[in-house]
Amino acid sequence: MKNQKRTTIHDIARKLNIAASSVSRALNNSSKVSASTKELILKTAKELNYKQNFLAQNLRKGQNQTIGVVVPRINQNFFSNIIAGLEEVTYKNGYNLVICQSNESHEREVQCVETLIHQHVSCIVISISVEHTNDDHLKNVLAQGIQLIQFDRVAQDLETFKVINDNEQAATEAVSHMINQGYRRIALLEGPQNLAIFRQRKAGYLRALEQHRVPVVEELIIKNAWTKELGAKATRKLLSLPKPPDAVFASTSDFSALGVLEVANSMGFKVPDVLGVCGYSNEAFSEITTPSITTVDQYSKKMGKAIADLYFEEIKEAPNSTVYKTVSIKPKLIVRSSTQRKNIPG
Repeated sequence: MKNQKRTTIHDIARKLNIAASSVSRALNNSSKVSASTKELILKTAKELNYKQNFLAQNLRKGQNQTIGVVVPRINQNFFSNIIAGLEEVTYKNGYNLVICQSNESHEREVQCVETLIHQHVSCIVISISVEHTNDDHLKNVLAQGIQLIQFDRVAQDLETFKVINDNEQAATEAVSHMINQGYRRIALLEGPQNLAIFRQRKAGYLRALEQHRVPVVEELIIKNAWTKELGAKATRKLLSLPKPPDAVFASTSDFSALGVLEVANSMGFKVPDVLGVCGYSNEAFSEITTPSITTVDQYSKKMGKAIADLYFEEIKEAPNSTVYKTVSIKPKLIVRSSTQRKNIPG
């Protein structure tokens, strides 16, 4: 079946034998068109299944009620909830979202941003990829006069509006909880240290160990274990040590924690009695695994709403303001079975 040609104002004008400019005025509710003519044009537009091109309209008016969103992965609960929270507020304000994913590629992230710039969006909301190497494309957003809001994974050295979590404090609370459960050899699966969020979570891990006078063991800190597959690989290495860890803090994500849990089960390390497991970001599956995974809830939907509120309540009201604001949302530790020992060692 061939695609049906989109109806234009010229099609309506030809059918009624009137000027296209008259059709345009009628569709925009202009007082220069008589009520009877307007009624006829609207009736014909409906018969021909005419759809107004709001993007073109907005561009002619110098406006575009569209916000572009760039996320590393759409299929992660954290990012999909961010989008849901954003959309809830933008819809009420008559704005649309255009959503892109970088797939953790810096090159693709740059392409996404360039596409959104060419679409003349009013604002770009972005969480940078793990491969993020420079800020040139983000600086270009600002140079084009487009508002920019960074969230979660942010380029710290670039002054923009930001919505973030207190990652260091959340990590400190998670590791402190495990120490209070009697775990002492706590491994850390860390994310790429070029991203601030993973540096902050590592800092929280180290702070908790220091506060509880638990020694830092370098062989228990595994770099770049930020996916399920890398988490599993790291866990096989850790559990094969002469002195394996008695807990793992997968500071990167619940996906990494899932990799830990699967390997621990396959190698006969009973969770939580022999090995404690804690993830990060409260993915939907973390509640239904066996055992359920202790994690950190980043209040992602609330974060999405905070991003939208920042745009509509502050940025849109003062578009030329150079005072950039950072909104910080406190995450919450969700304690589940994977770290709840029945018998805590004395």
